[in-house]
Amino acid sequence: MPSLRSRALSAALIATGRRRRFASAEAVRARVAQSSRRPSSHLPPRSLGRVAEVSRTFVGAWPVYDVSPRGEEPVTRVLYVHGGAYINELVRPHWSMIRTLVTRARARVVVPAYILAPRGTADRTVPVAADLLSGLIEDGGAGGTVLIGDSAGAGLALAAAQRLRERTGAQPSRIVLISPWLDLTMSHPGQAAIEAGDPMLARPGLVEAGRLYAGVLAADDPRVSPLHGSFSGLAPMTVFTGTRDVLTTDSRELLRRAREVGVDVEWHEEPGLPHGYPLMPVPEGRAARDRIVELVRLSATDGSP
Repeated sequence: MPSLRSRALSAALIATGRRRRFASAEAVRARVAQSSRRPSSHLPPRSLGRVAEVSRTFVGAWPVYDVSPRGEEPVTRVLYVHGGAYINELVRPHWSMIRTLVTRARARVVVPAYILAPRGTADRTVPVAADLLSGLIEDGGAGGTVLIGDSAGAGLALAAAQRLRERTGAQPSRIVLISPWLDLTMSHPGQAAIEAGDPMLARPGLVEAGRLYAGVLAADDPRVSPLHGSFSGLAPMTVFTGTRDVLTTDSRELLRRAREVGVDVEWHEEPGLPHGYPLMPVPEGRAARDRIVELVRLSATDGSP
């Protein structure tokens, strides 16, 4: 059973209208239009600078943040790919997770603020993400490289890992997927029943956001929906999902397909928890963050958890 605080959080998400943002294609298009007129900031909070060295470079048109522990050498590396349905920038919960990785796991965390849809589409975005992952792995040094993504960022992270495997066979030490969005067709027959209890997400808006990100590609192209790609030869994975998340069907399908080809998957499915719960201030979220920190620390010991 979810904790009382988790149940209260779900109620609060419903009360604040979070789900309305994805209630329809029109709602998503209106949000994208508003963001085009007044872009949101992806800048890190100033407080991060008290505990971390933060720098920014550009990879093509992408701002890429490099965050390391202040006053000490990092012992491992993380590529963190943020969520937001491909139409929203980095927000405070993402930066809070990054701060946790820097301060508790002593990780150097590379954070791309990738171009959002509809300007940023999968055919352009996935290769650049694969380049970033490849460069971080090739940098070498102490420890390994952990690839972490949440929601849409988890889909982009997995697509980048698949792309890198096809190029060179290289993989990170581990792939950590938080409430991953992996199939943008939103066609799983089990989603309708789950959607009724989801306090955050609804299929009509997700389908439209997915269409904007797919661009010229089909929604089931593996660059758009990595659930339709091959899982052979991928790194060990850790997956977090909740049963009140309409996208939990993606996680369950990943578990089945990855294990079929021998990929090790560490599985965490929390009953009654919503989308993105590991980023939330609830007991189950703290437990998930503790496990992620542990996995990143383990990668520092011998390069693989």
